Amino acid sequence: MSLARQAFLVSVIVVGVVATALALWHLRLLIFLFFLGLTWSAAMRPGVERLNRLGVPRAAGVLIHFGAVAAVIALLLWLAVPQAISQVQHAIGDLPTSKTELRDAAKTSTGIKHDLLIDLRRQLDDLPSGSALIHPTITITRTALEVLVGIFFTLATAAYWIFERDRAARLVLSALPRERRRTVRATWDLIDLKLGAFVRGQLLMITFVSVTLSGAFALIGLPFWLLLGVFAGIVEMVPVVGPLAAGTLAVGVGLSVDWRHALYAAIAVWGLRLLQDYLINPHVFGHVTGLSPLIVLVTVSALGLLLGGVYVLLSVPLASVLATLVDVIVLDRDPEHQAAPTVLFPAKDAEG
Repeated sequence: MSLARQAFLVSVIVVGVVATALALWHLRLLIFLFFLGLTWSAAMRPGVERLNRLGVPRAAGVLIHFGAVAAVIALLLWLAVPQAISQVQHAIGDLPTSKTELRDAAKTSTGIKHDLLIDLRRQLDDLPSGSALIHPTITITRTALEVLVGIFFTLATAAYWIFERDRAARLVLSALPRERRRTVRATWDLIDLKLGAFVRGQLLMITFVSVTLSGAFALIGLPFWLLLGVFAGIVEMVPVVGPLAAGTLAVGVGLSVDWRHALYAAIAVWGLRLLQDYLINPHVFGHVTGLSPLIVLVTVSALGLLLGGVYVLLSVPLASVLATLVDVIVLDRDPEHQAAPTVLFPAKDAEG
């Protein structure tokens, strides 16, 4: 009877673990959005707390932050989109667009261009017609709705966590032994500081890289300088791989003109990289996450292969959380004695 009971318990545990793993896998997008909301909340909280000490209610402080982000995005779109559209139209101006033009170009082309046109012609020939064209419209509408719901969920999570964080911390701490509460609370605060500093640093670096490289590419006369600069800023969110992709693309566009433009583009990207690595990151942002480049590369690659490209955006914050937990639990380091990262806000302000 004892052996049968043990076998039953083991079976229940295995089934529970497998069921939990499957549930988490199917809910991975929801977990991703929830963690993204917590990360944004950590970035906003120092500003909200500082406004609150000046007499601004927390709800108003959250709305001010959301409004400021929306205003910056609108300003960037107003300034950049017309020029970007012009550059895109110039880039595709000489390309065939209709089926007839594609067929004619495919007949007269050779090499890689010929193969691409032939493949594109086949894809166009396979497109559905008549009532079947309704389905792509439904798919696009549904996708847009899902994106809007995801954005709303993330923003709502970030806003609510501003108010519920301390209450959740007290609830978790009340379930722990009294002698562990101080360490757990200090670890919680340290993780929150790292996440907030990472997001604020990323936003600053995206803006800095976009403006700097766009200006540099414009000065050297690189085609599509604004598109390349903005692309370099956006892919700054993807560690290691993003800057490499931006540099490769800039050099490739430079080669379409001549080797000098490619060389100037490489110097611009490489010079900015050196400026970030030796001046900006250490002295302005500090060691926000405390992660080595190897850990970052492995984390980015693992999440990209297992879950998909969009999940790479949170690879560094997730690795930072895990590294902090390893430092506290495995290496037995006191979280209160670890340096708190500061970007835009001092650590004392970030702690509220």
